[in-house]
Amino acid sequence: MDFEPYRRELLAHCYRMLGTPDEAEDVVQETYLRAWRAHDRFEGRSSVRSWLYRIATNACLTALEQRGRRPMPSGLGAPATDPDAPPVPAEPGDAWPRPIPDALITPESADPAAIAVARDGVRLALIAGLQLLPPRQRAVLILREVLAFPAAEVAELLGTSVAAVKSMLQRARATLDAGGEVGDLTEPEQRELLDRYMSAFMNSDLAALESVLRDDAVIEPVPSRTWFAGKRTCVAYLRHVMGEPGEWQMTPARANGQPAAAVWYRGEPFGLAVLTPGKGGIARITVFGFPDLVERFASAAAGRE
Repeated sequence: MDFEPYRRELLAHCYRMLGTPDEAEDVVQETYLRAWRAHDRFEGRSSVRSWLYRIATNACLTALEQRGRRPMPSGLGAPATDPDAPPVPAEPGDAWPRPIPDALITPESADPAAIAVARDGVRLALIAGLQLLPPRQRAVLILREVLAFPAAEVAELLGTSVAAVKSMLQRARATLDAGGEVGDLTEPEQRELLDRYMSAFMNSDLAALESVLRDDAVIEPVPSRTWFAGKRTCVAYLRHVMGEPGEWQMTPARANGQPAAAVWYRGEPFGLAVLTPGKGGIARITVFGFPDLVERFASAAAGRE
């Protein structure tokens, strides 16, 4: 029984559930191990794909019992009103979602429709919203809304009733509906915004950076508990971090189906900036200040070439 064709979509599923690529990869490995051990007992009453999703989802639910939520800074409170104040540092026990390279979860096929669907299912806004849901609500929403599993199949997979699935889906939708969606741009339009962002930052050109932001722009610097909303506040914050020309270096990347930049500061790896582009400019900049992401994204891109 060949499970390998399902690896990318199972990794994306586990990532949606858990919020970090490392944990997702561990659970996919566990899923394959459980499946190999039980494959002689597979009775064929459902497809192999559904059977693997059952194993993976329950493994994710077990993993989530061992830890708390992974909210973004915007899931912890209101935006900061003083861009001149130091960011509020993370507290002991804080855990954060991490971005995932497109190369790990997009289909190997060149079908643009399949690639678009894969990217839509891991957008940062969706991942951040999912982390606010209780684990079983999270599973129901992913299986029903993202993967389009029938309600009866989800109920069987989770060992519950169709009525319970519908109730959990309704509550999950109500939570996620509180957030907004940003309309997609074409890939060339996204790349143009990314190029302008990188150029402005590397040249310490605050006016150029301001021109690429929407009026309702948001900046979330992770790991910290501080985030900023509104172009004026964001620009005032950026004034403190831009530094001198040449201090920041960036190269293009793709994360969570979105344009991104791998970032170095004074020659040292700094992390990853993920952009949410929309009509009129950049709607959100999520900066993941984890130096290991630079190598992770370079390795993922090299592995896909």
